[in-house]
Order: sequence, then structure tokens, then C-alpha cells
Amino acid sequence: MSAGPSAIPDIQPFDLAAIGADLAFARSLPELRKALDAGGPSAAAVVQAPPGTGKTTMLPPLMANLAGGTGRVIVTQPRRVAARAAARRLAALDASPLGNRVGYTVRGERRAGAETLVEFVTPGILLRRLLADPGLTGVAAVVLDEVHERGLETDLLVGMLAEVRQLRGDLQVVAMSATVEAARFAALLGDPDGGRPAPVVDSPSVLHTLEVRWHPAAASRLDDRGVTRAFLDHIATTAAEAQLHALRTDPSSDALVFLPGAREVAHVAAGLRHRAGAAVDVLELHGQASAAEQDRAVSGRPPGGKPRIIVSTDLAESSLTVPGVRLVIDSGLAREPRRDAARGMAGLVTVSCARASAEQRAGRAARQGPGTVVRCYSQQAFGAAPAHATPEIRVADLAGAALTLACWGSPGGQGLALPDEPPRQAMDEAMEVLRELGAVTWDGHATAAGRVLAEIPADPRLARALLDGAADVGAQAAAEVVAALGGDQRAHDADLPRLLGKLRTEPGPAQRRWLEEVRRLEALARRHGRNAAGHAAAGGNAAGPTGPATGEAPGAVVALAYPDRVARLVPGDGPARYLLSSGTRAGLPAGSSLGGHEWLAVAEVSRAGGRDAAGTGAVIRSAAPLTAAQAESAASHLLAEAVEAEFRQGRVTARKVRRLGAIVLAETPVRPTPEAGRAAVGAALRRDGLALLEWSAAARDLRGRLALLHRELGGPWPDVSDGALLERLDEWLGPELQALAEGAAVARVDLAGPLRNLLPWPDAARFDDLAPEWLEVPSGSRIRVAYPVPGEETTRPVVAVKLQECFGLAESPRLAGGRVPVLFHLLSPARRPLAVTDDLTSFWSGPYAQVRAEMRGRYPRHPWPEDPWAAPATARTNRRN
Repeated sequence: MSAGPSAIPDIQPFDLAAIGADLAFARSLPELRKALDAGGPSAAAVVQAPPGTGKTTMLPPLMANLAGGTGRVIVTQPRRVAARAAARRLAALDASPLGNRVGYTVRGERRAGAETLVEFVTPGILLRRLLADPGLTGVAAVVLDEVHERGLETDLLVGMLAEVRQLRGDLQVVAMSATVEAARFAALLGDPDGGRPAPVVDSPSVLHTLEVRWHPAAASRLDDRGVTRAFLDHIATTAAEAQLHALRTDPSSDALVFLPGAREVAHVAAGLRHRAGAAVDVLELHGQASAAEQDRAVSGRPPGGKPRIIVSTDLAESSLTVPGVRLVIDSGLAREPRRDAARGMAGLVTVSCARASAEQRAGRAARQGPGTVVRCYSQQAFGAAPAHATPEIRVADLAGAALTLACWGSPGGQGLALPDEPPRQAMDEAMEVLRELGAVTWDGHATAAGRVLAEIPADPRLARALLDGAADVGAQAAAEVVAALGGDQRAHDADLPRLLGKLRTEPGPAQRRWLEEVRRLEALARRHGRNAAGHAAAGGNAAGPTGPATGEAPGAVVALAYPDRVARLVPGDGPARYLLSSGTRAGLPAGSSLGGHEWLAVAEVSRAGGRDAAGTGAVIRSAAPLTAAQAESAASHLLAEAVEAEFRQGRVTARKVRRLGAIVLAETPVRPTPEAGRAAVGAALRRDGLALLEWSAAARDLRGRLALLHRELGGPWPDVSDGALLERLDEWLGPELQALAEGAAVARVDLAGPLRNLLPWPDAARFDDLAPEWLEVPSGSRIRVAYPVPGEETTRPVVAVKLQECFGLAESPRLAGGRVPVLFHLLSPARRPLAVTDDLTSFWSGPYAQVRAEMRGRYPRHPWPEDPWAAPATARTNRRN
């Protein structure tokens, strides 16, 4: 651990008055200075201030002045465009060159040097610095901006920096939040010994009058494929009309349109250009835009420039101030990460944005004067939305976070004061992924290979694919695939090779960003190689491809990253349905050029419905063709060969199966072993129930009799319900189970004997008295008693007998020691039901008269006496005259 920051010589303090005397947060600087002075060298504080108050501009130079040249102030911004914009603005206000006193570092770009006092970075950059140097040498203070967004990396930084403060004793930490979650972070950053929370410094809002309009679309916002085209067209039309109206009263007004993703931004921007023509400058702001395009969008309108409509993702929601905006058009939609552990899927889904996010968006219109927000959804939809965005740690794939925590020495987050504990199941699954990668030990601590993977700015699975793939297909080819997978580009119709071809041949911002990332990843692959990652095989990265041909590289690399997503075409289900090695069934988008390939390496699969999912409920978003040999090589740990027995259609059958996870590679019929057969029968019965067995009439009646006595008398009469019999399967059905396991047909197994063995002794001697198999009626006939078996709706024993055989019978016999009366089904001579009763006295005295009137003409040869009490019971017809 570092002893503390190193001094920066000849520091000139920032002129706070010149930087932002007119900003609202300037009024809060004395209170913040007082809180930090009271806390000493390791003070912590939480600043709660709405967006637009100037906290991101004013607080970092104040911290630098307080540090007095003893170290740098690091400021995290959740987005690269925000980090660049904040650094550029502060440098301009300081009248110093960007990269000198004020700088920034984001992925693939750095403008900072030894003299930098305030450096803006993304959370991922600071995380990697912490792992490389846990003491943060040369850093005097860290400012965590926008902590209310609850990004996963920022949450991790909160816990890790709290530990650094305890160990170092001279690091100041300030968390900045725009919402009421300030108290949560104050408790986390407070004094761990005294239990006192960190002080909270509030700043007043500077919002002007805001008019809220509701303009919902007639069409649905979302369908199975995502945001509907009709809704996007509604957004474009609404934005064009609202901006035209705003410009009539305020020609300086610009508009800001919020959409969930880059695809939607591009569609609406194209629609606005068509509707507005050359009179308006339509700009796009999203992660796929180039740095120059992003910077242009977040800068103010140039002198004499045209009115602007900035069409943006949530980049502009809270971490950026876009000058000149007086009008906001809000779709009310956002993209959030989600994971589906059951199907092995993770990715971004489109949802209604939280109410707090909607308020942040609306506030963008009232920063510099009165403004208007037009919400293109209903007030009811707004009210039904969640209050706050779901913390990313609760819903995201945690493999990367788990590796960071393992390298930090807190496996699974143990002992770390995080804003939210990671879900146990998600963290366990992430740790299992890391174990399969060789990144962590059995107890969750990072291995040497894991520390290498943590240095690569990519998901651990992609990092492993980069290093392993470099030796197989060459460092450049592997880097190209990983850069495409880790970027923002979406493969058209799921065809990853086609996307790579487009990135190689079509110049533009997307190609430039991709090539920059390829160069970075290729350098990392060549530097680390397989040996550095803990592999026995020698690295041959510089020599180029040594395994699959270059054209096969995408599939080979994807399979290395996601062996559980190696997929094989499902025979007979058409060219678009695949079974993944994880067991998930997924479909290609309709018309995808990948259809028909026997093997695919799937990079992205998500929950979906309708046509995209080919009827499977999951859709492949990105994939590449693969050979069978590549599939088996990449997922070799999933290869298994075993004899699998199953009990189907009344018999046990077995086959020798070679599998790649859930995918059957080959199978051969074999004779089942007794053990395998017994297990198959037991598994089938526990899965589908005892109805799989063939119950004879005797076995069924015996089970019904036992069920009656257990229900009415309890012990020692046994429970013969499905659940109870399945629990004692080996005990009561042992020999018969073995016979089935050895190939006997189910029809040859008599269950009456095993059930009779359950009779308790000596109580079994009373069995026929308590639950008789037969019942003698007044005619002298012995009638079988029908006992319902467990699971049937009725619970009453039944005797079905011709009415004439019961003349004179006044009371229904009672079973189970007099507890249960028999239910009589009195039948016609044709054995059709005439009456159901367990109160024969009432029947003879009342309803019998109506039955007699209806039946005696129909059955004249059978007795229908007026007085059934005096008539002899008989099973015969009347004598002929």
C-alpha cells in the first residue's frame, strides 16, 4: 500500500471565482470546504445537487486547491463523452491547454500528463488503476460523479475506495449524487470506527419554469422486436413540430430528444432530417458516434449556427449539460442490462425508464431558462414506471465484477461495503465461469491467469478468447473479433462475419473506433500471450494463424469465449433453429444468411418472441459459422460419454450417448445395466407420477381401501398417496422395480402384492371388516365396493346396484369403524343411474315415488311396488302369468 500521494511541484491554484462564480454550486463551496477540513486528510463527503448546478465544474478544482499540490484529483464520469466534455470545459474556464492542468483518460484515448491536477476518467479506468496500484500513488482525492445512476463499476469503486481510505489515511473521497440516495452513500463513506456517516452537502436547484406536455402515440411503443417503427415515426414528427413551434417564440432554442439506443437514434434523426430539411441541424449523440461527433453535439450552438435537434441516448440524461436546450422530447424508454440464468442469456433490454430518469431528462429543458418537455407516452405509463432505475449489480452479468473483486482480495464481494450486495446466485454463477477460465482458485481468489485477464478491458470470457484465439488464428484476427463483440455495432441478421467485413471495408466513425480497439487488443494479446495467461502451450501470436483458416476465425474465437453457446442445427426444424450446448433452444432472425449452417458459435442470444425467435422464445443476435472440430475443441470440457437409460412406453431402453453439453453428437442402442435401468424407472416415476405404472382393478381397489383407512383412522394404516409412495419407492416396489429395470414390460408387473405388503400387522386382521371389498345387499347379491384412489375428486366409497336389490334397506352401511357411510348409486334395470344417496330412508319416503312413475312403464317386467319397504328385494324380473 502506498504511503500517500507524491507532490506536484509549482502548483498554481485554480481561480474558483473565474471558473464559476455564477454557478449555483459556488454557494455550496464554503460548506463543502468546511466539511472536508473537519474530516482531515482522509475526509469524505457526499454532494447532493441536481444536474446543471455546476458541481462537476466547481468541485474538482476546489479539491485540487485543498490538496495543495500533494497529489492529483481523479474524477469519474460514467460515460466517455461526459469525461471528455467535463475536462474540456474546465480547461477552457481555467484558460489552460487541455491535457496540461486538466486532462482526461478514457478507453483508447488519453490527454493527461505529469502536471495534470484534475483528471477525468471513466469508472473502468480507475478500477484497473486500483488493481495495478491499490494505494493510488500520486492521487490526493477521488470524486465519484453520478453515483445515483448505480452503475456496476461505480458501485465497486465505492466499496474499494472505502478500504483504501482506511489503509492509507490521506485520501479524500467525495461522491456526487443528483437524487435522494445521498444518505446511502454517506453511510458507506462515513467513519468506520465511530459509525458516523459522511457529511452531506446540498446545493439548490436552478431549474426555471418547466412546462410538461403529454403526447402519447396511437401505436404501441414496444413489440417483440423492440421499439416499434410507428412509435419512432411519432417521435420524429412530434419533435419536428414542437421545435418549429418553439423557434417561433425563441429562435435560440435547441431541442434534445431521448431514445433508448443507437438504432432508434439513427432512425429518428433520419426522419427529422427529412421533415425539417436544411433549416435545422440534426445531431446524433450515442456511444457509436465518433468522439468528434459527440463533442460537437454537447457543445453549444456556434455563432450564427442553425437551430439544433440533438437526438440522444441516455448519454445526455444527467452527466452532461447540453447548452441551449429549451425543449426535450422524451420517449420514456431506456436500455438496462438483464440476465437470464436459466437460458444462459445476458444483454440489454428496452424498458420504461424510471420516473427519476424521466425527471432528469425533463430538467434538461429548464437549465438556462423556461423550458418545455413533451413526453410521448401517457401519464398512466409514467405513474406505472419504477421510481428509480434498477441498480446494475442486481441484474447484470457479474463475471467481470467477480474478477475485479477476486483480484482485489474480496471474492464475491466478501467484506466489502457495497451499496447493494450482489445477488448470491448471480455471483455464484460468475465465480463458476471464472473457475472454468482458470481465473480464480477454488476459494475464489485470483490466479496469475486471472490477473492477466483483469488487465484486458473486456469481459473475462472475451479476454480469454483473445489470448487463446491469438495462438490459434493470430493476434490480429482474434483482436478483430473481440473488438467487434465488445463494441456497439449490431450484426445485421446475426451475421458476425458480415459485420466484420463491413468494418474492414466501409470507412467511417464505426470503422475508426473498431480499428483503434483492434490495435489496442492486438498489442495486449502479443504482450501477454498464452504463457502469461497460465497456459502450457507456447504462444505463437506474432507468427499469425496456426489453427483454423482466417475465414473461420470469427467462429473459433466466439466459441472460445462462449463454449456454452456452441450451437447445432436442430434436425427437421428448418434452417433457423438451433440447440445450444447450454440446453437453450434459439432461432435465427427470419432470412438470416447464417441459416442452414450445421454449427454456429453464438456470441449473443436474448429473450424474444414472434418471428425473430423462430418459435423458440430466444433469438440469436450475433453468431458465426463453426466446424464440428472447432466446436469440440472450444467446448472440450463439455464433452461427455455415458450410457443413458430411460423408461418410456412401459419399458426401459438404453443408449450410449456422446454429448457436447446438451447437444447429442452420437448415440448407439445398448443393453441397460440394472443400476441404470432402476435409476431410469425411478426418475420417470418421480417426474411423471405413478400413472406410468399399469394398475390392475385389484391393485386400484386395494389402494383405495388403504387410502380410506389412512384418511379416516390415520396410523398405523399407511399413506398411499403418490407423494408418499414415491418417497418409499424402493421399499414397497423393490422387486417389481428391479424387474422393470431388467426389461420387463409394465403390464407384467402386478402392484396388488406390493401394496398388500404395506398392511400393518396385527391390524391387518381387521382390514376386510373396516374396508370390505364386497358388500351384501338385501337381494343377497355381493356387490363390489368402489374406493376412490388418491388424487380423485370424490373421497366416498361407492356401491352401484340395481334399485330393486335394495328394497327394505333403511340405512346405508358405514365403513372405517362406522365413520363413513357408503354412497349408493341406484341403477335402472339397464344399469343407468336413477339416484345417488347415502340416506335410503329419505329416498324410499320421497323421491322413489317419482322414479317409480317414470320407470315402471319403461321396464314393466321389473317390480316397482308402491311400498318398497314391504316388497322383497330381488335381482330377478316379475314372474309371467
